[in-house]
Amino acid sequence: MRRRNFLTAGAAALAGPVAAQEQPLVRLGIDLFSLRSQGWSAFESLEYCARWGARVVQFSEVRFLGSLETEHLRRVRTRAQELGIELEIGMRSICPSSKLFDPSQGTAEEQVLRMVQAARVVGSPIVRAFVGSMADRTGGLPIEAHIENTVRVLRNVRSQVLDSGVKIAVENHAGDLQGRELKTLIEEAGKDFVGACLDSGNPLWTLEDPHHTLEVLHPYVLTSHLRDSAVWRVPAGAAVRWVRLGEGNVAIGDYIRDYLRLCPGRALTLEIIVTPPRVFPYLEPAFWDGYRNVPAWEFARFLRLVEAGKPLEGPPPPSKGEIAQREREDLQASLRWVRQFLEL
Repeated sequence: MRRRNFLTAGAAALAGPVAAQEQPLVRLGIDLFSLRSQGWSAFESLEYCARWGARVVQFSEVRFLGSLETEHLRRVRTRAQELGIELEIGMRSICPSSKLFDPSQGTAEEQVLRMVQAARVVGSPIVRAFVGSMADRTGGLPIEAHIENTVRVLRNVRSQVLDSGVKIAVENHAGDLQGRELKTLIEEAGKDFVGACLDSGNPLWTLEDPHHTLEVLHPYVLTSHLRDSAVWRVPAGAAVRWVRLGEGNVAIGDYIRDYLRLCPGRALTLEIIVTPPRVFPYLEPAFWDGYRNVPAWEFARFLRLVEAGKPLEGPPPPSKGEIAQREREDLQASLRWVRQFLEL
């Protein structure tokens, strides 16, 4: 009962005493990257998510929509409305110096504005995007330069994005940015049209406690990606696995409660990715080439998680023919866990 009261208070904080009566306790969502191997159309994805009770579906990459053609987007919007689903859409890198940026699709500014227009047609309040990956923390440019390049892109499109009413939700993605770095990007670009897509799994890939990332970024959150993680000590440093919700050791339940309290009304969107362990060899001097700006006190919070964690073995990787089924099983198990946890 206490958990139910807590969620109602979060909704009331967002909507006020009258609207709170109509505000759902949790806007539970699904990011379609969780189902990336299914080969479904946008409509098949929407129907699957509706069967599992999602209120928000995030098409986090263009490939999940299938097309940005206006009439197709209108049909997707109509079908989502029929199913009672709110839509969010997204794209990949908007940093022209990132190793993940695709210049064949036009300049970063052209790509952002194309997605903003698509968001208006499909009814999405945000366009999710990211800078790059952990590979951008090493190489010819420091991560600060990639941040500056992304800020420049966003400033170049500021007036058009503001006129559209859409906001850009930049994700802390695949080990590219720590929370402090994404906060800097948002504030320098302009928090009137740029915010965060807060991912709970990626902080460990930047040597960061995900609870700290939430503390830093919650004022800027526009949407989220939720998944659980396990971390533990290995001889070279730390091992990190992404796991089904409820199977990790980073206190994901506390994270969810804090997210709902600090980010009332924002979608709690599951992006379930289950991986084998990935080692972060922070005891090797060369590893720190990409992390020389990390404050010791923040790294100490990460270390506390590492030292408290226990090795977690997972099932063997699926065969090629089992990948799609395993994705569905991982997502469904996570949906069941979060619904039970939240008493939905």
